[in-house]
Amino acid sequence: MRTEMLINRTQIDLQQGDITQQTTDAIVNAANQHLAGGGGVDGAIHRAAGLIPLQLACRRIGHCPPGQAVITPGFKLQARYIIHAVGPIYQSGSEEPPRLLASAHRSSLELAVAHELTSIAFPAISTGIYGYPMAEAATIALQAARDFALRDSRLALIRFVLFDAAALATFSRALEAIAPPEA
Repeated sequence: MRTEMLINRTQIDLQQGDITQQTTDAIVNAANQHLAGGGGVDGAIHRAAGLIPLQLACRRIGHCPPGQAVITPGFKLQARYIIHAVGPIYQSGSEEPPRLLASAHRSSLELAVAHELTSIAFPAISTGIYGYPMAEAATIALQAARDFALRDSRLALIRFVLFDAAALATFSRALEAIAPPEA
């Protein structure tokens, strides 16, 4: 099972765990458009960061459309920042969800570089209540990370933190499929 790949001085790795415990410069929140907190990863991040200060920071921003990302402080987290990425709601057969999911990842990575961060940790965006199939989401997310690392080597680490062994195995298969043979 492949869990890492080096591209242009950027380490892309996979691990099973709790994203709220990551020590990367930023963690990515699978946010909703209203940045209102919710269940799953979003709720866990809000609780771990400190519900009130994070809600206030998100209210000041107000809104984030699908495919985009915004940044707030990490508050009580070990990560200095939270990048709130809004993924799409899955619609089978539509071209829009894959484009928006890739864009949410790219926007997060661009925001990290714009804030001079060197490490970022992603959850499996849109695979919970938004219904994105894990295998499709893994391929899109990892391709976006790989393509970004090929263009820009300022991030030393792009990590995907998966909640359970099944998600880790799915991302691992996707990483194997997109990795160049020499990586």
